[in-house]
Amino acid sequence: MWKGRLLDGEVRVATAAAVGELLGTLHAASAGDAALAEEFATDDNFHALRIEPYLSATAAAHPGLSDILQGLADRTASTHLALVHGDVSPKNILAGPSGPVLLDAECAWYGDPAFDLAFCVNHLLLKSLVVSGCRAGLLRSARALAEEYARCVDWEPRPALEERAATLLPALLLARVDGKSPVEYLTDDRHRLFVRTAATALLRAPAATVPDVVDAWETALTAATEPGSARPH
Repeated sequence: MWKGRLLDGEVRVATAAAVGELLGTLHAASAGDAALAEEFATDDNFHALRIEPYLSATAAAHPGLSDILQGLADRTASTHLALVHGDVSPKNILAGPSGPVLLDAECAWYGDPAFDLAFCVNHLLLKSLVVSGCRAGLLRSARALAEEYARCVDWEPRPALEERAATLLPALLLARVDGKSPVEYLTDDRHRLFVRTAATALLRAPAATVPDVVDAWETALTAATEPGSARPH
């Protein structure tokens, strides 16, 4: 499992790049496929498992951000471009000798491919808080995953996909703290406060691309770990 490797400090940028390429390949292969769109018209299921517990619940927990978060929820729910896995988390990825293997597609939905990209990069950013000795490698992994994914985008203008993923990513960061499915390894209040602060800033001043979000996250981490700051670790 890729999750176990990452939490054990075994960070290989090439694995993240391969995940990005796999995701992009799957989305490109399924984009514009009317038969798949009909077979995976699982909007109710995706809403129950992803839109409501991640985005709508987080909007309810943060009234000051509710308009932004609910807007992202509505945009995601109404975008139907490619086959989306829906749970591209390191716990659902086998890092094998022939490349990554995706597991557990119970959330599969013909919808917004930006969701898968943002969902996976989100986990790498969160892990950079708790696996601090591998922070640089995890951030490089996040960038490599996004860059390899972007090379595959041919079903729509790349800036449009990038913008949706970059604006959704901070919402998912916040959701893994204050939504209905918080990550189990963020047990330190300082970590959770850091996520809230960094995610809120990105929601209010959106980035244009996923690498821009990673840069902003790294800048905030650096500032938070300077002497005299409220350290996130």
